[in-house]
Amino acid sequence: MSKVILDACCGSRMCWFDKEHPAAVYMDCRELETELCDGRKLVIRPDVVGDFRAMPFADCSFRLVVFDPPHLRWCGEGSWMKAKYGQLNRETWQDDLRRGFAECFRVLMPHGVLVFKWNERQVKLNEVVKLAPMPPLFGQRAGKTHWLVFMKPMPEALEHPGMDEEQAQETVCALENVVHDLVHGKTHAPSQVLQSRDFDIE
Repeated sequence: MSKVILDACCGSRMCWFDKEHPAAVYMDCRELETELCDGRKLVIRPDVVGDFRAMPFADCSFRLVVFDPPHLRWCGEGSWMKAKYGQLNRETWQDDLRRGFAECFRVLMPHGVLVFKWNERQVKLNEVVKLAPMPPLFGQRAGKTHWLVFMKPMPEALEHPGMDEEQAQETVCALENVVHDLVHGKTHAPSQVLQSRDFDIE
């Protein structure tokens, strides 16, 4: 089975039923093996050590991406919370997540699905979802932990029967350039899209 799924911040793979799924690539920025305060072992052993802000994968590599980044801005340096969930940079977290979203869409195939997980313990979901280049399709909003589903758009021209492969690839590249611009703050399209669609999360 080919590797068509990417978990971009896998941690200890807590959300996975099959923690060694043959179709998945597990990536994280760290490797760690330690014991938590309750005696349980915490093992973070990704297939790929990488930064979700600059992923080491080619464009359009995956059909499904899971994005479960750190959600804590404040936690003790040696705390089990930091060990288990990681920590956002207090100064750059918004830009970091914006770049992370953009990278997730870059490595997704057109019509690929992004599953995003967020806990509102310290940062509200509506502050985070505006950092994505487009609004989610649907999701679960109850409680503190949220799951949202996005889909990477297929450029309309790709569906035109008269388009050859070279033209199709040029269109994909154009879409990736838009995502690149979003990463580097060259457009305010995400917030404009959200406002135009009256997307709101309580």
